[in-house]
Formats: sequence, C-alpha cells, structure tokens
Amino acid sequence: MDEAESKKAKTVEIIPGKGSGQLKKRVLRFLDRKDVKARYHRVEKDSKNFGRLWVHFRH
Repeated sequence: MDEAESKKAKTVEIIPGKGSGQLKKRVLRFLDRKDVKARYHRVEKDSKNFGRLWVHFRH
C-alpha cells in the first residue's frame, strides 16, 4: 500500500490464490479496516479467477 501510494499506482493486483479461500478472506478483512479503507478507492474481485483481487487508487 505504501509503495503503491508513493509511486501513484492506479491499480494493485493481489493474488492470494484459490486454495481454501482463507488467505483471500484475511486480505479482504485487512482491506476493510477503517484506516486502510481510507487509502484506496475500491476493490474489484475477478469474476473469472477466484484467486485474484484488484485494489484501485484515486490520487
């Protein structure tokens, strides 16, 4: 998150993998924290690939 903000990245791709889904749930819980949520614009889940997320920033 820090690096993406400092480089003014528009999107970050997070690949927690498919597996049991526990890592993805943990990543989504982290992204849903109030202090973290204020740092990005939206989260997009890939409809074709369950194991991939995109975090979109608005600078």
